[in-house]
Amino acid sequence: MNELDTLTIQQIRMLSAEMVQKAKSGHPGLPLGAAPIAYAIFNNLMKFDPTHADWMDRDRFVLSAGHGSAMLYAMLFLYGYDVTMEDLKQFRQLGSRTPGHPEYWCLPGVETATGPLGAGFSNAVGMALAEKHLRARYGHEIVNHRTYVIVSDGDMEEGISSEAASFAGTHKLSNLVAFYDSNGISIEGNIADTFTENVRGRFEAFNWYVDTVNGEDPEAVT
Repeated sequence: MNELDTLTIQQIRMLSAEMVQKAKSGHPGLPLGAAPIAYAIFNNLMKFDPTHADWMDRDRFVLSAGHGSAMLYAMLFLYGYDVTMEDLKQFRQLGSRTPGHPEYWCLPGVETATGPLGAGFSNAVGMALAEKHLRARYGHEIVNHRTYVIVSDGDMEEGISSEAASFAGTHKLSNLVAFYDSNGISIEGNIADTFTENVRGRFEAFNWYVDTVNGEDPEAVT
């Protein structure tokens, strides 16, 4: 990881933490932990045009762990979307463009509302399915994009994530890439008190390709 990588990741972390601190409300843990993953996705993987955020063949990014919305807003700000510093300062304030969980209407670059855990992941599966259908209909020269989604321990605990993952595996949605931020912590405390299943084994049973990477290293993520 070079100096620019390190500096950018630290900016993402600090912007997110300062938003939460100013609002005196929010969840700084996910941005602090998952910033290298988000950076790798935006910087090394995704194709997008922040000046044309509704470009049809853009890659989609979904933050299923919507409680970490500060990180998404920081990413959109740093990568040139129509997001201002004032928007970041108004995080979680009544009437602001930066609510506590991402809403589709609030900012360009927010692909779907992600509040209930697991819902963002299932939305991402739907986006990948739509892309596969349109590519089959119109050809890869016109439709050829991917959907990237960051999911948390809380997402994996919800039944809807299993149903959506099973559907994705059955229909071989290879255009969907999920990053599971397995940090072992939830708002209640250590995840081992409530959730001990083998998530890797579950997804392998759903016919997913599963790999384990160092989430602190953007090169390993990509």
